Parts: sequence; structure tokens; C-alpha cells
Amino acid sequence: MPTVGQQRPVVLVTKLHVVPIELAEANKAIAAWHRHHKPAVGHRFSLGCVNTHNVLVGVAIVGRPVARLAGHPTQVLEVIRVATDGTPNACSALYGAAARAARAMGYNKIQTYILDTELGTSLRAAGWVDEGVAGGGQWRHTDGKPRRTDQPTNKKRRYALNIADHARPVIPAAITNNDAQLGLFA
Repeated sequence: MPTVGQQRPVVLVTKLHVVPIELAEANKAIAAWHRHHKPAVGHRFSLGCVNTHNVLVGVAIVGRPVARLAGHPTQVLEVIRVATDGTPNACSALYGAAARAARAMGYNKIQTYILDTELGTSLRAAGWVDEGVAGGGQWRHTDGKPRRTDQPTNKKRRYALNIADHARPVIPAAITNNDAQLGLFA
């Protein structure tokens, strides 16, 4: 606490806004800010976090689940990249916005993986739940090729948020013209 004659410390509160952005723009930020991942190849959608001066301070890229058994791509989304310039609360804002967007789009769950050396503070602040250790280590493709070495191979932690209001309907693998003519899927 300042004594008489001392100035109080100035606390700057930066108001943040989340906006939709293109994958190319998000990938430029990932290339500049992310500590251990390269830009993403594809996405379902990407979000940017801007400050009051409309300067991009963070990005999130959301796509289908990367791991084969991590969830069906019509029911689960995965935040595959998040990076910021260090602006406080930007990560939490992005994780929260990604979950709200996924819920609005009808997904049941949203998830992400972090290194076991990372704390997950932003995820917990956004209401996500730590589901424990998942993945990591070395593995080979079925054709014998070694695993990529341009990204960390240590253990990960999966954080997730169940966001469904109701169960998403199961869509039949093949809908025939007869089904459509009968009005079964109109």
C-alpha cells in the first residue's frame, strides 16, 4: 500500500474483443508467437483477439480432432493452436469464445491438448476441465515411417468442455434417393 506522498501504481485494464479471422492471418500469428508448433494446415474456424486499438494480440485455430480416437468430427471440435503476444487474459478469452462458437454450431464437446509442463491456467479460467494425461511418446506410422520430430513428443494433458444442450442426431452413413423422395430426411 502506498504511503502518503507516493503515487498509486497504475493498473492498465485492456478490454479485449474476439473476432473471426482467416486461417492465413491466424497462421502468421502462430508463426510469430507460438513456442513449439508450426502453422496449422486446416481448420473449421479461427478467432482473433484484439485490444481497444484493434491490434491483434492473440489467435485460436479450431479444427477437427487430430488424434484418430479423440472424438467424431461432427460431434467434437479441437482447439489445435492458441498463441498470444503475452497480453493478459487473451488466451482465456479465446478459449471461452471457441467454446461458445462450438456450442452455437451444435457440437457436443470441445477439447485441446497442452504439454504436461504447461499449467493450463487459461483453460481453467475459461471453465475447461482437465481430463488427465493423454498421448505423447514415440510411435510409427503403419508404413514404418518415424513420427514427426518438429513438434514436442512428451506427454500431453487433455482439457475439455462438454457444451451440448442435447445429443446431436446420428446421420445415416448413406442417404439414398428413395429416402429423400419419401420425405424421411426433408
